[in-house]
Amino acid sequence: MKFLPIIYLVYMFFSIYFLSFFFILYLNNRKKIFDYPEIKKERTVSFVVPAYNEGATIGDTIEHIFAIDYEKILQVIVVNDCSTDNTREVIENLQKKYPKLILINNEKNLGNAARSKNEGMKYAKGEFIAFVDADSYPAKDSLKKMIGFFEDEEVGAVTCPVLVRDAKNFLEKLQEIEYKVIAFSRKLLGYVDAIYVTPGPLAIYRRTALDEVKGFDGDNMTEDIEITWNLTAKGWKREMSLSTEATTTAPNKWKDWYKQRRRWTIGGVQCIAKYKKDFFKKGMLGMFVLPFFVVQFFLGLLGLIVFFYVAGTNIISKYILVNYSLPAGVPLLTMDSLFITPNFLDYIGIFLFVVGTAFTLFSLSMMKRTILKKQNIFMILFFSIVYLAIYPFITISALYNYFKGVNKW
Repeated sequence: MKFLPIIYLVYMFFSIYFLSFFFILYLNNRKKIFDYPEIKKERTVSFVVPAYNEGATIGDTIEHIFAIDYEKILQVIVVNDCSTDNTREVIENLQKKYPKLILINNEKNLGNAARSKNEGMKYAKGEFIAFVDADSYPAKDSLKKMIGFFEDEEVGAVTCPVLVRDAKNFLEKLQEIEYKVIAFSRKLLGYVDAIYVTPGPLAIYRRTALDEVKGFDGDNMTEDIEITWNLTAKGWKREMSLSTEATTTAPNKWKDWYKQRRRWTIGGVQCIAKYKKDFFKKGMLGMFVLPFFVVQFFLGLLGLIVFFYVAGTNIISKYILVNYSLPAGVPLLTMDSLFITPNFLDYIGIFLFVVGTAFTLFSLSMMKRTILKKQNIFMILFFSIVYLAIYPFITISALYNYFKGVNKW
């Protein structure tokens, strides 16, 4: 039984460690967190938008791209992956309005966004290539606040916060909280060269960097994570501009949300399997990004084990107290000289919950949103207690599908 307290303490250690780690990163960089380098010379940019049955959103996506305040956008390439809806018609109509809009119709369905992105790269002429999902919407100032990072010749990719567009129902508002916390955390990781994903809604890459890593992995379900790890392995830096954003259409039904998160999780496992040989080897990928990602990935599973452990010990202790009148606070499990009681576990758990919720509130405030008006306390508590608690079950499902070979988009 000694392994149960050990698991609990390991979980608590990593949770508190990472919260402290982010807090220290913020303190050291708080005065420049929203800064971005000035553009000394405007560079040419090509946009690539992979699309499959995106007729309902892609028109607005294209309009947002052409509304970006940046003169040297050479072309916007839409790769239509054999859509069966009106995606092609929407783009053909927009071509009358935008001469720089190029439509590529795949002869056969390539199966995922990664392969469509690689197809679009063949036609891109810009020094930099920006990729945008067909249901995402870059801000007008996005390029002006992102391109400057490329003045450092070692930077291979630049990303920005991805936020939920027009959150209306309960699920969308929960994701709105989640995306803001993720964006703030990702920016902090950038200060230790540990950005591990350049998300699909808007990411800009140096063309030479893309060529070096041979584009996106068409067999990975999270190509935006995989290419970031590939760039990291090759020594390219990744940066993030917190002063702009891209919004995206988030799932508005729990079933769709679950499928999306499971796909992301399977893709994460694929990345771990692909780069496992780099664990603890020289470079940021092996020495930090991979270990950090793996710990974060499996921390939820540890939390689930801890939950059942604490709940089980509490039930057992109450049963014993009621039926055998044992005095309260008697240790049920020991780890050598360290005694752990259900009350002790409860106190640490409450402390961790308070600190985690405080980090959520702080992240929301840093993302320049009024917390109590935009997201009420109930929404934040539900996010912290229920929403995040679902993820370990998604991880279990994803691992099952991965090992069964059921890796469908």
